[in-house]
Amino acid sequence: MLGFSATAKDVFSNGPPAVRPYTSYASGFIDSMMVVDSFLTACLYIVFIAKSLQDVLRYQLQLDWDTRIYIVLLLIPLLIIVQVRKLKHLVPFTAIASGLIVTAIGISLYFIFSAEFDLSSKAMWPEWSNLPSFISTVLFAISGINTVLPVENNMKHPKYFLRPFGVMQSAFGCLTVLYAITGFFGYAQYGEDTKASITLNLPSDNGWAQSTRLFSAMGILVSLGFSLYVPLEILWPHIATRLAPKRQNCGQITMRSVLAVAMVLTAFVVPEIEPLIGLLGSFSAASLSIMFPVALDVIFRWPDEFGRWRWLLVKDAVLWVFGLFVLIVGTYFSILDIIEIYK
Repeated sequence: MLGFSATAKDVFSNGPPAVRPYTSYASGFIDSMMVVDSFLTACLYIVFIAKSLQDVLRYQLQLDWDTRIYIVLLLIPLLIIVQVRKLKHLVPFTAIASGLIVTAIGISLYFIFSAEFDLSSKAMWPEWSNLPSFISTVLFAISGINTVLPVENNMKHPKYFLRPFGVMQSAFGCLTVLYAITGFFGYAQYGEDTKASITLNLPSDNGWAQSTRLFSAMGILVSLGFSLYVPLEILWPHIATRLAPKRQNCGQITMRSVLAVAMVLTAFVVPEIEPLIGLLGSFSAASLSIMFPVALDVIFRWPDEFGRWRWLLVKDAVLWVFGLFVLIVGTYFSILDIIEIYK
């Protein structure tokens, strides 16, 4: 049972002679990108949780605190959550998180459908300059490359993961339907005022609407341990080899605590959701979910396993160019958006 970087190592080491010298670089690159991707994703989640809590407490308690104050306060529960080390111990938290988030989606849809839609006043097609941001956002939303193989490898019956209507197809099918419904009808209701999370558009003077923010925030908070499982598993072996056996436990606690502090500091510097989503989708998701898997597929099949008329090679080439476009253009616009924050 191989992880992502181990798969890349095997593909490169058994591929054409020209790529074999780059085996260690390939696995190292993937490990590094997965750590960066998970780290930035967690920072994005911290910002979302902080903004949700800020919106609720501002109305309920008239606390006009800056988002950064909530980000700093989240360090306390985060330091506890990151100390959970076993994937099987994280599963109950993800189940609770899924229940809370699905409940929040249901309440959000109730508010979206509770008023009439007026599509005549909505722009039906965005400006072309927004296309890279849109693609980056979609890639971020559906990208789960960091956890796909760990989940399959830890399943009691891994064969259920990729079979027709198995775990993968069912999960992505449900996600696609929920995103499509929430995105389309959310925009139909709120138009250009639609925020980075639809829960932030709901009325602040309604208890049910505010509950969606709390459900979403709490759901994401308790699932952060699952999101950070892969990068921590990647980082720890490099640190463990430098520590004596009696210092291993202390080293684990320190490493996880330092990562939590670093995430909070990063979220503190960029306390906005939209630019982080675009950056993650374009920089991390494009390379990890599209470009590198396509490259592995080409190396694995080289030179004669591309099917009739080499259609698989053509498909891989198209996907790779698409990923390169998203990587370059999407990252460029996302960085511009982040720069705009500080002007």
